[in-house]
Amino acid sequence: MGRAFVYVILGGGVAAGYAALEFTRKGVSPGELCIISEEPVAPYERPALSKGFLLPESPARLPSFHTCVGANEERLTPKWYKEHGIELVLGTQVKSVDVRRKKLLTATGETISYKILLIATGARALKLEEFGVDGSEAENVCYLRDLADANGLVNVMQSCSSGNAVVIGGGYIGMECAASLAINKINVTLVFPEVHCMARLFTPKIANYYEEYYQAKGVKFVKGTVLTSFEFDSSGKVMAVNLRDGSQLPADLVVVGIGIRPNTSLFEGQLTLEKGGIKVNGKMQTSNDSVYAVGDVAAFPVKLFGETRRLEHVDSARKSAKHAVAAIMEPKKSGEFDYLPFFYSRVFGLSWQFYGDNVGEAVHFGDYLSGTFGAYWISKGHLVGSFLEGGTKEEYEAIAKATSLKPPVEDLAELGQQGLNFALTISKKPQPALPIEVSHSTSGLVLEKPMYAWYAAAGVVLAASIAGFAYWYGRRRRRW
Repeated sequence: MGRAFVYVILGGGVAAGYAALEFTRKGVSPGELCIISEEPVAPYERPALSKGFLLPESPARLPSFHTCVGANEERLTPKWYKEHGIELVLGTQVKSVDVRRKKLLTATGETISYKILLIATGARALKLEEFGVDGSEAENVCYLRDLADANGLVNVMQSCSSGNAVVIGGGYIGMECAASLAINKINVTLVFPEVHCMARLFTPKIANYYEEYYQAKGVKFVKGTVLTSFEFDSSGKVMAVNLRDGSQLPADLVVVGIGIRPNTSLFEGQLTLEKGGIKVNGKMQTSNDSVYAVGDVAAFPVKLFGETRRLEHVDSARKSAKHAVAAIMEPKKSGEFDYLPFFYSRVFGLSWQFYGDNVGEAVHFGDYLSGTFGAYWISKGHLVGSFLEGGTKEEYEAIAKATSLKPPVEDLAELGQQGLNFALTISKKPQPALPIEVSHSTSGLVLEKPMYAWYAAAGVVLAASIAGFAYWYGRRRRRW
């Protein structure tokens, strides 16, 4: 028993939805495309789960956040897929993939073959058991990776109103869930081993602002320690959390956000892996030319920094999916994926955006009292990263453009004084047209004068001369 498709998308997350929309825009025919997902619902915007889904008033619910509403595109409901002749194979686990034979085997025993496979398997949440702590199966211990997790978390939240929640992890999930829990009037304690929250991105100064803001909302922080075990009641529910520093926290609810791991197991030994994900080129093509990978699972070349990276963010998932489909459907028209790393978050009344890379020296700017502030990161004399809290649309666009240009920076003190004006000025400068070489040396961007027209004219003259000589020589040989 089996089915065959021209294109198969494996995975039903954010990237799958954006890829499906791009396939239709590039002219895929009804019956050619199939999406296989373990989840029982059509692709949706995953960020909604840690934001709008957990709110006590007017919470987000499907179908309102099906892809691709996150980028102000069409909302792809199951009806949309049916109308476009796209097969949704939902609630289905794939047990194995044979990339050489171009076949997938599902848990039900069905074989699905393809000509082109797009891997959008994303990542899974790391479990406590992987760090030697038992208790993940308790009904009031929650993770947040998919819709089922979100529904489970909401159910526990509703049963412990005004109770105590312990959030394990000070990253994206931890910070966003802690904010949502506090809005639901639950007492929240955030526990993480680092010296400050969002340690992979925030500087101590930036982190201090958010920690003080959270504390003003009633959130407590326990830093520099980790969970070691749980205390359970007679029904098997967690009632307390034991920490390595010897302290114990009462808990009616535990939310675990300790990271993710890309879902690559189906392709180990078949495709080249790098940076924990599946290595792809600038076309999002893997080591097998009939297989592409996008989103959290893909390790791709970031042209701006000249190295391969794997980025865990919805923006990367959306844009890499669209680029891969363009490369599949119109290979001669599509160039290399040129992506500016981007991250954002919204918690309480706050909203920040980050572009580029947080390496080198951080230069802070802005007014922390007014809530509009940020930082630039300078490495080897160039701007490589920008962070802004409380900005306008124009200001966010400015720091994005400035970061993508990697302008030289000589005086860090002056940069701090200029603050946002630096990015606004850089972003408005006209850029030279038709640069033939871009050097990322420490001396800055080197834009050489275009020579295309001269080379083209010279080529035409040379070609005509060769053709004339060949014609003359041919006629002489025939006379001989």
